[in-house]
Amino acid sequence: MTRVVLVPGALALLPSYGGLEDPVADLRAACLDAVRWLGADPRVVAGAQGATVATYLATEVSRLPSRLASSHLRTSASLAPQPSSDGVLFVANGSAKRTEKAPGHLDDRAMAFDDALRAALLAGDLGDLDEELARELWADVDSLVRLGQEIDVDPASVQVDYDDDPYGVQYWVMRMEGRWR
Repeated sequence: MTRVVLVPGALALLPSYGGLEDPVADLRAACLDAVRWLGADPRVVAGAQGATVATYLATEVSRLPSRLASSHLRTSASLAPQPSSDGVLFVANGSAKRTEKAPGHLDDRAMAFDDALRAALLAGDLGDLDEELARELWADVDSLVRLGQEIDVDPASVQVDYDDDPYGVQYWVMRMEGRWR
């Protein structure tokens, strides 16, 4: 079985975005615990922003200098659909239109979309992901499409470490196990 972790690509996780208070301390702790669970040298499936967050998390977990951590991460281009014992880190988030103060402002469809996405993640079945609606709701789900295409997740293995919407953006931290398709 391959270990899989989902974390959000929230730049608020980076120390350079911090302030006097840390409104995402619980989210950061959940991300670090989950990435630690993956083990050494995880593969990463993420866009540019997500790769930045993944590099930070890997640096914190491994205590490698960030330039070394980023060189050890294998990004989405190198993810091969073949059996592997390596962990895979997927970086994605739900909608960014859950409240009036959300980056995309309120969209009445956001809650239902995120509920359906949560259910799909828990079931290990991302085959019916509505990518067009995701784009409209500013949900970063490209890596979840890859997850659904490449790994058959065992629903019994799914563990939710974080499920909340600070800033009006739905973030999850989940651990799961699956087999390459």
